[in-house]
Amino acid sequence: MTNPAPALSVSDGQRAALEVLSKSQTASHREVQRAQVLLMSADGLANEWIAKVAGVTPGTVRAWRARFEEEGLAKLGRVRAGRGRKPVIPQSKIDEIVELTRNSKPDGQTHWSVRTMAARSGVSPAQVQRIWAARGLKPHRVEAFKLSTDPRFEEKLIDVVGLYLNPPEQAIVLCMDEKSSIQALDRTQPSLPMKKGRGETMTHDYKRNGTTTLFAALDVATGKVIGSCLPKHRHGEFLAFLKTVEKNVPAELDVHLILDNYATHKHANVRAWLDKHPRFHLHFTPTSSSWLNLVERWFRELTDKALRRGAFHSVPDLIAAIEDYLASHNNEPKPLVWTATADSILAKVARGRVALEAVKQN
Repeated sequence: MTNPAPALSVSDGQRAALEVLSKSQTASHREVQRAQVLLMSADGLANEWIAKVAGVTPGTVRAWRARFEEEGLAKLGRVRAGRGRKPVIPQSKIDEIVELTRNSKPDGQTHWSVRTMAARSGVSPAQVQRIWAARGLKPHRVEAFKLSTDPRFEEKLIDVVGLYLNPPEQAIVLCMDEKSSIQALDRTQPSLPMKKGRGETMTHDYKRNGTTTLFAALDVATGKVIGSCLPKHRHGEFLAFLKTVEKNVPAELDVHLILDNYATHKHANVRAWLDKHPRFHLHFTPTSSSWLNLVERWFRELTDKALRRGAFHSVPDLIAAIEDYLASHNNEPKPLVWTATADSILAKVARGRVALEAVKQN
């Protein structure tokens, strides 16, 4: 064994950092190994002995010592240019896969999968997956969108968003809509309960036992919901629900109702009733913009938590389940907080229109 090299010069701060790294359970094995080698070098041990203990070659020990003397801890975990694992796939093949993914489709299919792309490009499915993941490409996913054609879109948007972000004083803002034709579905066989290793199961087929319509108005400030189940969703039922709202809102408050453009909401009888109740103010969302009405989000919660997995032998059973969920929600209401400004939404819509026009031109 040759004479040991001089002890590596390590400051107190560097030694403390190396000691932490040498015992790390989360750092890479190579970084932990390098920290251990540098600590032994600082203690004056011979390179050959260090190499034997650490499981590396003496040349590696000398290289790590030299790099530490040159760079310190700044680039301890960074692989030098030209070192490390070489790319298996050439850049030209990666560019080809990305181009095919973005601008083509497999024959007779609507989108690429990792396997169809692997077969087309001559690489493995795992390699395709890594290329897609690195660039955020997800051909298997599709997102729905709808640009409103309402000529008063901007005016209505600003009106509704203004109510969310700056509600008027001495008033209540209610997001109102109907969840129509809710079906009382009964399963053809009883569901099996959850047990270890298996979730609850239910049959895919069902029996229809009638429908009901839920009228709901969500208080933007508190999250409470005024709700009523009625047989239909005609203007008569809408008037009945307006009277329910009238009873539930203190007389000293104005009522600002956010709702859609359904013809029932503009019926002559409804307008006549509103003329006699001037504290009611209707604010209509733009056409094809149900996403602007917060009560739609509450409807989703109702569906997921009380209806989708339910079994209802009759319409009264369905109504009872809806009323139970409504009561439970109102015991501990949580408001749905709107944060997007009208300007940010309009900018996003503008980008969508530009992208849509570009697709049409191509």
